[in-house]
Amino acid sequence: MKRVTLVTLLLATLGMVVGLVLQAGIDAQAPAWRADYAEARRVARLLPGRKPLRINVLKFAESRRPKNFSVKGAPAEPSVQARTVFQVVYADGTVMVDAGMNQQIHRFFGRGSEEPYDAEAARQVEAALDRARLIIVTHEHGDHVGGVVASPRAADLASKTILTRVQLQTLMTAPQMPEIRLTTDAARRYTAVDYDDYYPVAPGMALIKAAGHTPGSQMVLVSLESGRDVLLIGDSAWHMDSVRQMVGKDAPWIVEDQPAVLDQLRWLNGLVRTETNLTIVASHDDDERRRLIDSGVLGGRLE
Repeated sequence: MKRVTLVTLLLATLGMVVGLVLQAGIDAQAPAWRADYAEARRVARLLPGRKPLRINVLKFAESRRPKNFSVKGAPAEPSVQARTVFQVVYADGTVMVDAGMNQQIHRFFGRGSEEPYDAEAARQVEAALDRARLIIVTHEHGDHVGGVVASPRAADLASKTILTRVQLQTLMTAPQMPEIRLTTDAARRYTAVDYDDYYPVAPGMALIKAAGHTPGSQMVLVSLESGRDVLLIGDSAWHMDSVRQMVGKDAPWIVEDQPAVLDQLRWLNGLVRTETNLTIVASHDDDERRRLIDSGVLGGRLE
């Protein structure tokens, strides 16, 4: 009887050890980030109302860097990073995705070099923010959120700006630069949201949590009334070649959650290959911006 009990105990212990080893292997292989395109599309349809009619993009500044900074392993040839905002147009109003920045913040990105800044285009961004019904940002870096948080009109813009709690926390405790730091009182002016994977922000629009480039990064899926989808990926990639080749950035100052970013690039690469009705847009890819405007996928001016 004692022998049977001992054997049973040994087998049970062995089973527990094997189970733990297997679970550790599963955990080690689990992706750092994942998303489901079909689920994101479902969430984009949750809010009632007409879907957006079109999306416009406007470039208001640029940075000039070797392409290998944007795409690891690319030639060290001259490359332009466009600084852009996007305007999602509905029949009765607009939603702005990203908010631009003033020239002082733009100089931070020049890292000692004076780089092109289109003051007239920046004024058009400011006017579009004033007209917008809603403002959201892909992440909490100065060239995407500065046009709201560092604006003289910040108090008015904050009332129609949605920031995630992670974005707000970063802006309060670890901003990219002093100019975009939020005080606790200023942070209270914004509508704060917190979500697990997807969030329906407007009819035909869903946010996709995509921490990696920054803790508060998110993608924005826009399902147009025409039936076409556009995925604004913020800075998950600086150039679409990163998506095509599934390689990240290589700028010497970049600090990212690299496993999460690489998972995002693999997911996006799969979408490029399988979803013919989807257009993926990287905020800073100047070549792709021009191509999408020329092909009519994006409008080239703000309304």
